[in-house]
Amino acid sequence: MTVEIRAFAPGDLEPVIALWEEAELTRPWNDPRKDIERKLAVQPELFLVAEREGKVVGTVMAGYDGHRGWLYYLASSRQYRGSGIGRALVTEAEERLLAMGCPKVQLMVRPENAGARGFYGALGYEAFDVWSTGKRLIAD
Repeated sequence: MTVEIRAFAPGDLEPVIALWEEAELTRPWNDPRKDIERKLAVQPELFLVAEREGKVVGTVMAGYDGHRGWLYYLASSRQYRGSGIGRALVTEAEERLLAMGCPKVQLMVRPENAGARGFYGALGYEAFDVWSTGKRLIAD
């Protein structure tokens, strides 16, 4: 299957949010519109969409803080799962991070998401035994 991977464009807003909702990536405490707005203010070239026949069928957000790279919001349309869209998005994000000098990429997966854990494991990602924590600075 042929897909084009490109940077997010303003017309992608609603299709991307719909895809995230389909993929069950949205959470009540994270406003997806605000997440997109914030990403577009910082390294927008690392917010990627996969497009097939004019339709958004995949996404990934990447970021690099000078120490580590991160991946967020990897999603592919249920209709095309297993066709390589997720792998292509991760590969493109990794290549862009590497071009920035990023030595290592990390991501977070919920423990109950065995499918995602298997997907990333097949791509060479290793599980870490760490305590992941966070603090909200701005309430959405």
